[in-house]
Order: sequence, then C-alpha cells, then structure tokens
Amino acid sequence: MSRRTIAVVSGGLRQPSSTRLLADRLAEATAGSLRERGFEARVQVVELREHAHDLTNTLLTGFASADLQRAIDTVVQADGVIAVTPIFSGSYSGLFKNFFDALEAGSLAGMPMLIGATAGTARHTLALEHAVRPLFAYLHSVVVPTSVFGATEDFGASSGQQVPGDVPPLQVRVARAAGELAELVAARSPHSVVDPFADPTSFTDLLAGA
Repeated sequence: MSRRTIAVVSGGLRQPSSTRLLADRLAEATAGSLRERGFEARVQVVELREHAHDLTNTLLTGFASADLQRAIDTVVQADGVIAVTPIFSGSYSGLFKNFFDALEAGSLAGMPMLIGATAGTARHTLALEHAVRPLFAYLHSVVVPTSVFGATEDFGASSGQQVPGDVPPLQVRVARAAGELAELVAARSPHSVVDPFADPTSFTDLLAGA
C-alpha cells in the first residue's frame, strides 16, 4: 500500500484547544478518505504554540532553531497540509502567520492544502475566505474548495437529518473537505526530498562556467 504524509498545522494557543480539536477531526477524516482510495496515511502534527518563542527569534535573526526547522521540514516535505487557525480580530492569528512567514519562498507552491478556522462565534466564518485563503493563494498552494469553520456551538452539533437549504453541520463539511484533500493528494506522486549534494557540479565544470 502506497503511503502519503499529511502535515497538520494547528495554531491554537491553549490546551485543550478547539483549534486542535478541529485539526484532529480533519486529519482523521482525511486519513480515512485516503485509506478508502488505497493509500496508507501518515499524519504529523505541528503545534505552533510549542514554537512561539523560536518563531519570534527566527523572524528577528533569519535562522531557525533545530526544533523549529524540524517542524518546517514536516510541513514542506508533506504530500498535503491541513492548516487550522483561531480567528482573532477578523483574521488569522499572528502566530499562524509567523510560521508561514518563516518558510522559504516557494516551499508550498503546488502543495494540496485544506484550511480551517475556529472562533467563539459564527460571525467570523468569512475570515477563511477573505484572509486565510488569500494567504495560501499568495503562497501558490492548491487549496481545496471547501474550507471548514468551527464556532464553539458547532462542536456539539448533531449530524442528523438536514432540512433542504440548511447549512451542513460541522462534520459534514469536515468529511467533504477531507475527501477533496485526499483526492488531490492521491492524484500526485509522493513527495520526494531532493538532496542538494547528491549530484554536485564538478570543479572542472565550474571553472568552465558550465
């Protein structure tokens, strides 16, 4: 069975965190959807709260600590990424943005991406579309059509029978978005890490200007 790696970026600041809860639901649903397509799913979680100080230092110095670099490598070397942020003042959190600011330019280009967000009220739902989606469009990631927002009241909602015209409950959107991400990931070859020292240019070629 072929394997695909899904990196989960959780921007929650507290423990326990509704942001992490949503991220875990999305990861579980994506792994299940990949298994249905005949792929083994490996899920790796990056908790940004654990790297908050290192992120600040990296933005000031331009150099990532060993722990932060491992987290960055987890994300940029994955076959697909699930990114979930809390919404503060109508947009993603500063910690969430700092992490993606710390990545090398172009490192997420073409990356299949599922975006999600949490907040205390459903009034922040559109922050996914006017703030989070444009961020990853700028990074040239391939973001699935369905974004997933979870307000506080959504985490206890039942999936029961839906009335036509009603907004689907959280778990319905989770399943739909996970299926879209799994479809993108399954359609691509597994990510391979290129060793920059594996095929060096010879000294002769360098002298010749090759």
